[in-house]
Amino acid sequence: MYRILIVDDEPMIRKGLQKLVEQSELPIESLRTAENGVVALQRIQEDRPDFLFTDIRMPKMDGLELCARVAEMDADIQVVVISGYSDFEYAQKCVSYGVKEYLLKPVNIKGFQNVLEKLIRTRSKVSSESFVAVTKLEQWASRMEHAVWMLHQAELDSLLEEIHTELKDYKLKLNRLLDILEEIHTLLHQRLNVRDVYLMQGELALTGAVSEEEAWLRFTDAVYGHLDELRNKRKGKLKDPVEVAKQYIETHLAEEVSLEEVAEFIGLNPSYFSQLFKQSTSETFVQYRTRRRMEKAKKLLEQPQWRITDISGEVGYADHPHFTKTFKKYEGCLPSEYRQQMGIRT
Repeated sequence: MYRILIVDDEPMIRKGLQKLVEQSELPIESLRTAENGVVALQRIQEDRPDFLFTDIRMPKMDGLELCARVAEMDADIQVVVISGYSDFEYAQKCVSYGVKEYLLKPVNIKGFQNVLEKLIRTRSKVSSESFVAVTKLEQWASRMEHAVWMLHQAELDSLLEEIHTELKDYKLKLNRLLDILEEIHTLLHQRLNVRDVYLMQGELALTGAVSEEEAWLRFTDAVYGHLDELRNKRKGKLKDPVEVAKQYIETHLAEEVSLEEVAEFIGLNPSYFSQLFKQSTSETFVQYRTRRRMEKAKKLLEQPQWRITDISGEVGYADHPHFTKTFKKYEGCLPSEYRQQMGIRT
């Protein structure tokens, strides 16, 4: 299965080249296009192609600069330059960038097929490491962040084993493996930082690793270190932080519990906790706390042995008038009127 990228600023030519590729009956994994070198580089970062067909004269970044940038990547991408300019200087410069073929427009079917056959023959002879797409690294980092954030060690164990197995299949050189592990670790930190979780272990120390096993061990030690640090911040709580917050509020309804106090108990930044709570419950912290206080007040009002003044203190209101005002705003009637509706005489 081959990945192919076609780069040309003329839409009709891009479509024509696409058609030639499709007519070749090659086993194609992906066939993508770009209108200039800038977009092409983005496509290459997302999903590195096996074969790159590029025009020379294009806006923003021409084909020569694109070839130079590809050459700097030290990647196994076979490049074919397709141009309407039969200039020896261009051809010479392209060759210096490792370009495999140079075709003139208009490209005929036979010439294109011949080039494809050459590329495939060259590809089959070259044994090189595979490319790990950026999207794959981002996916791994996102899943890892979720496991670390939720303190799901079993999930993290399984994910790390999966990543380790896949990376082995890529048969990466040591320096490329170090780069990839560093990138995954950086992406993990970025995602945790978005949650205002700033961990002490900021950098991954891979310098001096002499084997894949050593590099992987250092990487996993760092990831598990983040899990342990976050667990300590939360005082060992393994549950969803919002659920822990709800339980804390429930057991402290008689007290004037603040958002800051609950955030500290959970081990989260107050600002982030406020956003997380609203996102999870569709209520602000104060709205949720008030609703739970009023629900508890209603249950107590339905029990005749409780005096209304005692109930106000039981649900966190030292100021009785404040309680009656809040209850009326929430329920539409005074506490005494609510009791009367329940058939309870005070």
